Amino acid sequence: MVAMQCLIVDDSALFLRCARELLEREGVEVVGVASNCAQALQRTEELQPDLVLVDIDLGSECGFDLARQLDRTGRNMSAPPAIILISSHSGEDFEELIVTSPAIGFLSKTVLSASAIRALMRDGGEPTAAEL
Repeated sequence: MVAMQCLIVDDSALFLRCARELLEREGVEVVGVASNCAQALQRTEELQPDLVLVDIDLGSECGFDLARQLDRTGRNMSAPPAIILISSHSGEDFEELIVTSPAIGFLSKTVLSASAIRALMRDGGEPTAAEL
């Protein structure tokens, strides 16, 4: 089985390191990380990951805006990446924005795992904020 290739976008260096270690231990190949929108767009084009995990709150930038930009950029790629929004906040706080975004779903950072990601990818991305 080929490992899923993932790019993680978050403005916290500590979270990036911890999430990378967790996901790689669980069989997800983290091909890169980014801490802002410009880096995320550049690395997505360079690395062509299967999945981009995007923090909703990127400091002064908005993860929802980035998800829309990634979706537009992905249309020009041979295999556009799936987008999953992540946050330390409850998905219920952002439910309407999550559902109307191009992301396949949302995961709370507290339940982030390879199995949770694979479940969202397998289920075709019914984007429900309250699910996890």
